[in-house]
Amino acid sequence: MINFPTTLDGLYINGQWSAGREHLRVINPATEALLTTVNGGDEQAVDQAIAAASEAFKRWSQTTGAERGAILRNIANGVRDGREHLMKLQSSNNGKPQFEAAIDVDDVIATFEYYAELAEGLDAKQDSNVPLPSDDFSARLRREPCGVVGLIVPWNFPMVTTAWKLAPALAAGCCVVLKPSEVTPLPELELAAIIAESGLPNGVFNLVCGTGLAVGAPLSADPRVARISFTGSNAVGVQVMQRAAETVKGVSLELGGKSSLLVLADADIDLAVELACGGAFFNAGQMCSATSRVLVADELEEEFLRRLQKRAQAIRVADPFDADVEMGALVNQAQYQRVLGHIDRGLSAGARLICGGNRPTDLPRGYFLQPTVFTDVPLDSALWCEEIFGPVVCVRSFSSEAKAIVLANDTPFGLVASVVTADAVAADRVANALQAGLVWVNAPQVIFPQAAWGGYKQSSIGRELGPWGLAAFQEIKHVIRAV
Repeated sequence: MINFPTTLDGLYINGQWSAGREHLRVINPATEALLTTVNGGDEQAVDQAIAAASEAFKRWSQTTGAERGAILRNIANGVRDGREHLMKLQSSNNGKPQFEAAIDVDDVIATFEYYAELAEGLDAKQDSNVPLPSDDFSARLRREPCGVVGLIVPWNFPMVTTAWKLAPALAAGCCVVLKPSEVTPLPELELAAIIAESGLPNGVFNLVCGTGLAVGAPLSADPRVARISFTGSNAVGVQVMQRAAETVKGVSLELGGKSSLLVLADADIDLAVELACGGAFFNAGQMCSATSRVLVADELEEEFLRRLQKRAQAIRVADPFDADVEMGALVNQAQYQRVLGHIDRGLSAGARLICGGNRPTDLPRGYFLQPTVFTDVPLDSALWCEEIFGPVVCVRSFSSEAKAIVLANDTPFGLVASVVTADAVAADRVANALQAGLVWVNAPQVIFPQAAWGGYKQSSIGRELGPWGLAAFQEIKHVIRAV
């Protein structure tokens, strides 16, 4: 365990740590104990951070990709050196088990290393020739950083969503103002401390802890910010987009999901059960990619439900530092009550509870909830239609592949989906028909920095990761010259 100081500085601006005027209480979700208080910022701090970033951009935007790549590698190495401590911060502040925290930290390392490689390749591509249909003109293409960017990240994957945004922004040559979640600022503060020792010039990276109203709103609206990249709820995403529209700045949004796992008639049932549990209960279901709807072929439904119930009831919910824990706590009391409210409304709507739905009897404190499985869920109920962001999965059978695809696509979201089948041709056919940005076939929810992240419909605007994540922070300039 970690002994935290009573208070922590919540501002890192122009290379200096300082205390803001807003006091943010940081709670351990597994014990409900106060970890520390972070002194976060307000509109004045945001103004100072943007000013520092704007000044630093004059120099940082002129660096080479190789120079930027070297610093990104320094950050990756710093995270690697602090891996164990960062894992403990994740579990203490977020409530996720240590094995999940390890996955998160390793993802951060891989992301910074990947964008270091992309940055190092930018110089050779700069000022590339563009073929034209006329010999009277020549053209060259430049990829330039878009400017100062605001990054607003959520509490469910601290440092991970930050890395997905920060690494490509720095690789592109942008300067950054980061607003971490006020719920889970501790891993982000430690990441900022690592970045402070990476050789990054002052003002290129700035961090302002605080609430959405005090920090996120002015950051989104400021005309000096060229782009906002936000991950979070659809409701807040709409507000971010509205404020960004006032100054016509670029916006990248990664929002909600209500994703399905399709279990076809020839599926391996044990594999399907494991993928259902992983998709619904990893990170206590607090994922925009949670496969919270399982569609199973009629002939497999009874056996699938029997095995799913047995597996879900066997999942050990415990303190995130316990050696054999499989699922930790929800992030805070507000989220805990929100999920319980969804369960109650689902029961009132006539859904049948297979298992779970309550606090584990051996955990009287902390925001713990049993893995919860429903069936016979009405198609118009909130349980089936809305993002729950908790360890709750709804199971429904289907009589044909076509009906399964209709059910899966009948949602305003389109982030991810999963398919379980022994038939490779059917797998491709179904994957191609699903309206989702990423489809897994017979696979857990593995994510690689090289592959795009984002979805259709109301799940996303733009894409993160891969070269698409870098392109989000670049402007395209063509220079055409008379020969």
